[in-house]
Amino acid sequence: MATTVAPRKRVGGLDILQVVLGVVAMGAMMAVMWMSLLYARDATNLAGDEQLAQRIFYVHMGCNIGALAGFLMSVVGSIVYLVKRDLDWDRVAQASIEVGTIFGLGTIFTGMFWAKPTWNTYWTWDPRLTASTITVLIYIAYLLFRQGIDNRRTRATFSSVYAILAFLSVPLTYFSARWFRSIHPVVFGDNNADAQGGFDIIGESMRQTLTFSMIAFSVLFSALLIIRWRLLRMEDELAELREEVA
Repeated sequence: MATTVAPRKRVGGLDILQVVLGVVAMGAMMAVMWMSLLYARDATNLAGDEQLAQRIFYVHMGCNIGALAGFLMSVVGSIVYLVKRDLDWDRVAQASIEVGTIFGLGTIFTGMFWAKPTWNTYWTWDPRLTASTITVLIYIAYLLFRQGIDNRRTRATFSSVYAILAFLSVPLTYFSARWFRSIHPVVFGDNNADAQGGFDIIGESMRQTLTFSMIAFSVLFSALLIIRWRLLRMEDELAELREEVA
């Protein structure tokens, strides 16, 4: 009796891209750790524990970029879905928010470890910290909101509108240290006179480390986004097969 062997699934361009991005992201993260801890020069206005904690800044900013990329990409995916009604773009929006929320939590937690030696507390209800937390909670609520709608198309439509409106909290977070009295340093633009623990990015080593970290976290975001988007697509395909069988 002949045995039928299922044909092998061909490796597509997306598979190769996923592997390449994953490998590059892993190497880039190792490089970020080395540059942050050893390569970047010390902040001249800091000392002791504050000096050591400052080095988490490069990871902190990398997480910031990852969160921004996720929330911005969710708006793009949501708008395109509302125009084209292609569920793949709803999956892009969902994957972007899931990955962006992880980076958003990373921003908050790395900030807490930086705050302890600088402000003598892990947490204070500073405008920037409060706005960042509210933004992350808004996107966590998005994920919970999706779970409450059974119809796939209805869920995608309402989630897209939610994601677009949720993005309004992102510029509020960015400008909070400028609009309100805040002890959080302003990294780009004018300095904040009330900031505590701020420092100037002096020298090429600090600039290069910050630039490389932002690029590396962008690559990491892209790798995670593709993985999660493909998983969501497979989940939808599995759900459709189950409906057909039922």
